[in-house]
Amino acid sequence: MDFELQYTDPCSHARAGKITTDHGCINTPIFMPVGTVASVKAVHLHELKEDIKAQIILGNTYHLYLRPGLDTLEKAGGLHKFNGWDRPILTDSGGFQVFSLAGLRKIKEEGVYFNSHIDGRKIFMGPEESMQIQSNLASTIAMAFDECPSSVADRDYMENSVNRTTRWLKRCKAEIDRLNSLPDTINKHQMLFGINQGGVYEDIRVRHAQEISELNLDGYAVGGLAVGESHEEMYRILDAVVPHLPQNKPTYLMGVGTPANILEAVERGVDFFDCVYPSRNGRHGHVYTNHGKMNLFNAKYELDTRPIEEGCNCPVCRTYSRAYVRHLLKAKEMLGMRFCVLHNLYFYNKMMEEIREAIEAGRYKEYKEEKLRRMAEGE
Repeated sequence: MDFELQYTDPCSHARAGKITTDHGCINTPIFMPVGTVASVKAVHLHELKEDIKAQIILGNTYHLYLRPGLDTLEKAGGLHKFNGWDRPILTDSGGFQVFSLAGLRKIKEEGVYFNSHIDGRKIFMGPEESMQIQSNLASTIAMAFDECPSSVADRDYMENSVNRTTRWLKRCKAEIDRLNSLPDTINKHQMLFGINQGGVYEDIRVRHAQEISELNLDGYAVGGLAVGESHEEMYRILDAVVPHLPQNKPTYLMGVGTPANILEAVERGVDFFDCVYPSRNGRHGHVYTNHGKMNLFNAKYELDTRPIEEGCNCPVCRTYSRAYVRHLLKAKEMLGMRFCVLHNLYFYNKMMEEIREAIEAGRYKEYKEEKLRRMAEGE
């Protein structure tokens, strides 16, 4: 991977860059629509490319391992060929899902024994297994297998967990290097991102960041945030940790977040984001705008002939009214949910374009403050 840092904001740590991969280029900062099971819910690939202008999507190792299963994905020739997406894909290692969804899990040094949340069957996943699954998925970027401990875990547990995550990361690196050297590997240039953990303990986070930085990975993520701590605690941890991650490698804040979270994290030097909010909230009639979040189920939109957001160029706002989208939602027509998801993903990706333009112009801090002010004021 080639990461070219192109612009830095003079009044913050915000930066814009370009990543060149075998599946295409990624301009950062970037938001990745979440395609957990090889599909971004309610959205067609053509819409992702042409309307939303997504540069990269995310898939999940745990879910894809369970359904459709490795046999199907291997025979298809990897995830790109299976779902038809020809741009970069990042696959989450499955670590978060193992610790948040699976029942009766048992953590050992070799990995984690757990029961599937779908049918209860017993499964084992460790660093090597996660890398092998992701190699068969042939994603552009593979995430290291880690433990995502509770945000309220005590210091002793957190230190032991982070130390184990470091040992697992070294095993991930050794295994992906081995897999990439094999003649029958689908993507021999698969990249590996390590994950920083440590909860809300700054010293543990910083020490872990320094340790994993020595491994010279392709990129680095900050995990274990947005799992119960306050936004202020999240920003405090980012302030402490991001400066200790390699500045010549992309930084990824996993599973975050709201538009405000993204704006604050970009200011602190984060390059990659993903979150289910635009899709999940859209399916419940909640839409994001430059004037804050709206609930289209509210009665006040029943006769509102305006688009979701005036001036928005998404395929929904170009044609349909709030009243019509609300009618679809109230009638439980799936098209209403689709419209809300489309608008939200467009809003997120348009915001990322604006962020990159503001950084290039050297006025990111002004842009962020104005964007936050408008969203807070509402309509």
